[in-house]
This record gives sequence, C-alpha cells and structure tokens, in this order.
Amino acid sequence: MTSVRESFQDQEILLLGSNGFLGKVLLAMLLDRFPHFKRLHVVVRPSGGLSARERFDRETLASPVLKAIVSRLGPDFFASRMAIWPGDISQPNCGIASEILDGFVRRVGLVINCAGKVDFFPPVDESFQSNVDGIENVVELCVRLGAKLLHVSTCYVCGEADGLIEESEPVLGFYPHRRGPEDDSFDAREEISHTRALIREIRESGGRAGSDAARRPREEGQRLAALGKHRAANWGWVNTYTYSKSLGEQIIASTAGLPYAVVRPAIVESAWRFPFPGWIEGGRTAAPLVLMALDGLKDWPAREDAPLEVVPVDMVASAIVIVAALLMQGRQQPVYQLGSADRNPIEVGEVIRILDGVARRRGRSRRNGSLGAGLVRWAAGRRSWARIRFMTVAEVKERRDRFNRSVERTGRWIGRMNGFMGDAGSRRRPWLERCAAELRKLELQAKFREQTLDQYLPFVLHNRYVFESENIRAAFATLDEEDRKLLYWAPEEIDWNRYWIENQIGGVEKWVQPQVAAAWKFQI
Repeated sequence: MTSVRESFQDQEILLLGSNGFLGKVLLAMLLDRFPHFKRLHVVVRPSGGLSARERFDRETLASPVLKAIVSRLGPDFFASRMAIWPGDISQPNCGIASEILDGFVRRVGLVINCAGKVDFFPPVDESFQSNVDGIENVVELCVRLGAKLLHVSTCYVCGEADGLIEESEPVLGFYPHRRGPEDDSFDAREEISHTRALIREIRESGGRAGSDAARRPREEGQRLAALGKHRAANWGWVNTYTYSKSLGEQIIASTAGLPYAVVRPAIVESAWRFPFPGWIEGGRTAAPLVLMALDGLKDWPAREDAPLEVVPVDMVASAIVIVAALLMQGRQQPVYQLGSADRNPIEVGEVIRILDGVARRRGRSRRNGSLGAGLVRWAAGRRSWARIRFMTVAEVKERRDRFNRSVERTGRWIGRMNGFMGDAGSRRRPWLERCAAELRKLELQAKFREQTLDQYLPFVLHNRYVFESENIRAAFATLDEEDRKLLYWAPEEIDWNRYWIENQIGGVEKWVQPQVAAAWKFQI
C-alpha cells in the first residue's frame, strides 16, 4: 500500500507554476490535506512591477482557492513551512540564485513542475522558452539538487490520432507520424537544434539577435508563429503547444539517471469537489466553447461522436499528489495519462446539446435588444431559433462564405436606405446608424468565433481521442484507506449532465466570464 502522508513527511518539495489554474488547486490540496512536509519551496516569477512575494500573495494566496485554507493554517505555518523564491524557468537553474541552490542540494527531494506556456499557436520561440528551454533548465536544476522530477505535460502530445492512445508508447523518439517501434527517424535534440537555428535566421533577417518579444516587429512574430505551426504539422502534432510539450518530455526522458514521472492531463476543466464545485480560472480551457454555445451558436464544426476528454482540475491535482508519493518511493511509472473517456465517455454532440438546451431554456434568443438589431441579424442569416448542426470542414467554409455574402448584402441595403431617405429622413438616420453598427459588431463577432473554433478543430473534429488511464487507476488502488478519503480518481462516477450544467456552466459564468467579457462575450 501507498501512504501519501508518510511519503511527504520530512520532505522538502520545490513547486514551479503555483500561480496557474492547476498549480493553485494543487498547492491548496497539499496545504489542506498533506501539510506535514518539512518545507515547501515555491518559485514565482516577478512580473508587472511585483516581486515574487507580492505576486504570490496577490495572485495565489488571495485566490478563492486558498483564502479559507490560509486563514485556517495561520501565519505561523507559512513562516515556518513555506518559502517563496524569485525565479523563472526560462533562465538557467530556473533563475534561482546560486547561493540559494547550494542550500537546497540534497535537501529538496522532489521538484513538481506545473509551469509552461499553453497558447496553441504562439511564436515558436515563446513556446520554446517555457516548454523546451524551460524544461532543460528544470532538468539541470534537478540534477544539481539530486532531486526527482514530476512534470505536468498534456495527453495531446500524441498529436494526430484516432482511437485509443496507450500509455506504454515510449517517450523517447516519439512523433505522431511514427511508423512503428523500428522507426528511429525522429531525434528530439536534432529537431530542437534545427528549430533554434531557424528562429535565429528569422531574427537576424530582421536585424535583431535578441529574444525580447515586446520589441519584435509584427512580421517577425507572424513568421515565428508560422514556423512553429509548420514544424508541428511536419511531424504530426496538431499545434505548436503539443509539439513543444512533447519535445520537453523527450528532454526529460533522455536525461540519464534522472528519476521522473510525466503526468499528462487531457482537457482540465472546472472542479468536481475541491476546493468547491465549479472552480475554474482563465480562458484557455473549453470555456470559450461554453460561452459561445450559451450565446446561441448553432453551427458547429465538430465530430458528433468524438469523445470530449475532460477531467476536473481537482482529480488532476489528486493524481499529481498520488504520483508524487509513488515517485518519492521509487515505484512510479514513466507516464500517467489522465483522461475520462476510457471509462466514462461523453461525446462532443452530447455536450453541445446540453449547452444548447440550457441556452434555450433561458430564452436568450428572445432578449436580443432592439428591433433594428434583430432585423440585421435576420438579414445576415443569423437564426437564433435554428437547431444545432454538426458540420464538416467543407460545410464550415461554405457557411462562412454564405454569411459573408449575407453581411455584404445587408450592408448594401442599409446604404441604399440611408441614401433613399436623404435629408427628409434625418430623424430616422440614427436608427440606420445603429443597424450599421450592429452589422459591424456581428461581423467582428463572427470572425472572432471562427478564429476561436479553428483552434479547437483538432480536438472536436479532426481527431478522435480516447486516452488510456490505467496507470493512475492502478496507483489509486494502492492508496491506504486514510488517503482514499483525501484523494480521488473516479471519472467513472461523474454524472456528465449535472457536471456540465452545475459545475462547468456555473463555474465559467461566475469565474471566467467576468474576466474575459470584452474578448468573447457575444450577443446574438
């Protein structure tokens, strides 16, 4: 049996990425349920004029996830058991001062890395900075400290796939288009070196040698984003994010003598139970899809029968704690995939119908503002009362072209009406101006939706993923009775209809929507 309490007792742990969505929940779970570690070292990157300590206090300890726990544990606990250090994984030794690291040697036994850049198609140098260069620095840190490494990656390093994704696929030498175990045509180190050379060429062609993204010309950023997309597609990864995360995994796996475990969550979504049902943060999960569905999107470029591999964030945090305990005992597997579809699948079509049903019951389509706005939407082909439709890529293109033609016709109609009324219709011109503004708003919303949906196509249309999750299931089975009361891995127990309505919709609308309303809060 595995005792998490005994595994962590008298251990010093170093945590990277505590200010992210998953990092906060993991930190809260450790403090709330396993506070018997000897010391927890948290590395935070100073940013926005804030020191590491100030940023940790404002963004992490003040978060709804941790407020109650901080109050209960009290200041004495934090003073005696926790330390906050400035650092940055994009820097050698993760930016931690050398004199501090000297004091960590042979004391810190475990490094947990939750840090990383999760944008799908950023300039490739930015993705490398966190997910490749950063992993080289994390590995260097672990080797210097003599520490074990638990690294959080993503299930989608599998790239283009259709069907069951097994955990037994070797990490080293993997690429999605691999033609079998004898195919040794991919070498991560060579790919990293090649891509770095291409990055340098792009920078130097613009007369720059530095990596300061804030000062780069727009064209350079576009070329670097295109490079990342091209390198990923060349080998079969669906975006720059999953390409860079797989390269990071292979750096870890190629490091001789480094004890490690890679935890690969699928799509991390709102909490099932801890710290409370529905907690979610940020707009990089499925939150944009939820809000677009609630605001009336009917035509979906999606494969109706594809499983949507979603895992609540607290189950992911529980899994990380369990794997960390096994790693400390030297009983870990190299890879732990965290999915739900292998035992309790829910299809994309069912999720969209649940969201659409909520939107219909709320009657949002009947609260669309002025008569003029409604006429514009009708003329431009927006039918909020229509049924949902699942579309192929060709149908998506046809629909977009038809919508653009409708917008153009409606614009011409507004222009003719404006000219027809002339001076005699001056009193009615404000109404036409509002129609024109509404049409422009509708056009901008449609373009933003298209750009957002295009990023999700690999996960809801182009591929069909089912992630084998046997390793974490076997690990959970080894927990003693007391730890099973504190941790859980039970996706088969989730009632998806209730989860999507209460946890996901409720959480997104309460915690995400207010933060990003200006970006993707749409009105039909």
